[in-house]
Amino acid sequence: RVAIVGHFPFTSKLRGVVKELWVIEKNPREGDFTEAEVENLIPQADVVGITGTAFTNHTFEHLLELCNPKAYVVILGDTAPLSPLLFDYGVNAISGTKVIDPELALRCVSEGATFRQIKGIRLLTMTR
Repeated sequence: RVAIVGHFPFTSKLRGVVKELWVIEKNPREGDFTEAEVENLIPQADVVGITGTAFTNHTFEHLLELCNPKAYVVILGDTAPLSPLLFDYGVNAISGTKVIDPELALRCVSEGATFRQIKGIRLLTMTR
């Protein structure tokens, strides 16, 4: 059972691999669950993926409290803070983005690049 807070591009591929997938989204697409259902779904999940945006919208602490203590918790997305301090709070992995060439990344962003088009970054995963 996998719960993901936030709709990510890989969710359609994940549906064919896991037994149950619950995508919880503020603006749900077909097959997604609304954020009102988070209280019921997250405690049942064996794996929980939480968007880094949960830090900016102040929902991270509550989402983490809902997680089963045995669940594998991943913070993910381009807004995921790459801080090992999160491991002290029960997070198992952090998957985010590190800027390795600030000038190139800034130029891409200023030209209106989508995330996948941005150069000068590296996708990075940290594990506990």
